[in-house]
Amino acid sequence: MYDYIVIGAGSAGCIVASRLSENPDLHVLLIEAGPPDRQREIHIPAAFSKLFKSPLDWNFTTVPQEHLNGRALYWPRGKMLGGSSSMNAMVYVRGRRSDYDRWRDLGNPGWGFDDVRPYFEAVESKVSVSDQRSINPLSHAFVEACGQCNIARAPSMNGDDEGAGFYRVTQRNGRRSSAADAYLRPALRRGNLTVWTGVHATRLLIDNGRATGVEYVQRGSTGQAHAAREVILCAGAIGSPQLLLLSGIGPREQLEALGIPVVAEVASVGENLQDHPAVVVGFGCTQPISLSNAETIPNFVRYLLRGQGPLTSNVAEAGAFIRTQPECADCDIQFHFAPVHYVEHGLVKPPGHGFSIGPTLVTVESRGRIFLRSVDPFDPPAIDPQYFSNEADLRRLAAGVKVAKKLAMSRAFDPYRGEPVYKIDDEEAHIRVHAETLYHPVGTCAMGSVVDHELRTYGIASLRIADASVMPVIVGGNTQAATMMIAEKASHLIRDVA
Repeated sequence: MYDYIVIGAGSAGCIVASRLSENPDLHVLLIEAGPPDRQREIHIPAAFSKLFKSPLDWNFTTVPQEHLNGRALYWPRGKMLGGSSSMNAMVYVRGRRSDYDRWRDLGNPGWGFDDVRPYFEAVESKVSVSDQRSINPLSHAFVEACGQCNIARAPSMNGDDEGAGFYRVTQRNGRRSSAADAYLRPALRRGNLTVWTGVHATRLLIDNGRATGVEYVQRGSTGQAHAAREVILCAGAIGSPQLLLLSGIGPREQLEALGIPVVAEVASVGENLQDHPAVVVGFGCTQPISLSNAETIPNFVRYLLRGQGPLTSNVAEAGAFIRTQPECADCDIQFHFAPVHYVEHGLVKPPGHGFSIGPTLVTVESRGRIFLRSVDPFDPPAIDPQYFSNEADLRRLAAGVKVAKKLAMSRAFDPYRGEPVYKIDDEEAHIRVHAETLYHPVGTCAMGSVVDHELRTYGIASLRIADASVMPVIVGGNTQAATMMIAEKASHLIRDVA
């Protein structure tokens, strides 16, 4: 019997388990479906896309998207200790002050920016948030191009300030600093924290309206683990709603259609799915300076001996936040600049050198949902983000593509610009053919509809959710920082009860 069971050892779960285990009187179990984070490519920043579609990736695919020419989009998610913090591009952006004030104003006291700032600071005291060590000349050219296009340097790159600059990253000494590195590894020295890997949670155990544990499968055998105090679900915007639904917590109509007994009718489970869509404006590079030649023996030596060189690159080295219209209250487009060809998640390698500008929509009006395909817990749920179902999203991202084309044609890129990867005459058509996820799904167990402001699940006692799924509205930037902040605040809320 454990005091707490944390399900999912990703960006949030590692933090929650670590913080709870700081109390030596508590016994904490952390369950992760994937393996330990030992593979070399996890820790070499520039190698993250090599983890895509590997055994360390959940390798999800959306349902065909009506407004993207019927394409089904690939969604990578980390399946290992550290979760997606072990395979992302390490960009650390808090998001806009207005994002959190909006969460508060939607009826979630304690979630305004001034309320959550201490939890961001707690994350930043543990995870090494650092400047990049080896910025490519092409990334410098991008920031210069922004200046030539009247996009000034941003005072910070946290999403609040319009402007351009170089992203800060979750790295220590040129190596990835994941939630597993920063939080879990030190906590494993404690005798009161147990971590299971290769254990797939299949159902929550509910007794008289109270969560008492979890059923799981490990190496083909079914088992159960029990919690005396609480179960904390940290399986992410896809895994958390899936496990709730499999456990009979969700919309009655969906559960009954699959023959799942209704334990708690919570109509919004799986709804409110939001993500940041992005599209690439790419060019060849006439000089051999891109990251295409990063994997050389001298560069490996530089990386191993000094933590320097192109292998420390997070690929998305530079960026900018802009408003597509002067009347926009906040920046609605974020750019990610990569000094390399980044085509189809880096899985396609065009010949030669190149660079990529990725306009990303961060003020998103479209809403999708997650729902079960079957009662098999190993069958991935259906993912329907409904990209661009709100036409305003398409117009805004198209405006971002126009700015990206202007940036690429600025004087700063004259020494480097080669042939375009795509001929873009119609920005909206380009988006429909080439838009992809920027890996930021949130919102499917939102505060105010699935959980309350203390992250307690409606209808079930002793069950909390603490991950990106609880965001009622997606933040205006990369979501890792916000997810880690949620986990820090959740740990504080739980410890107040303990």
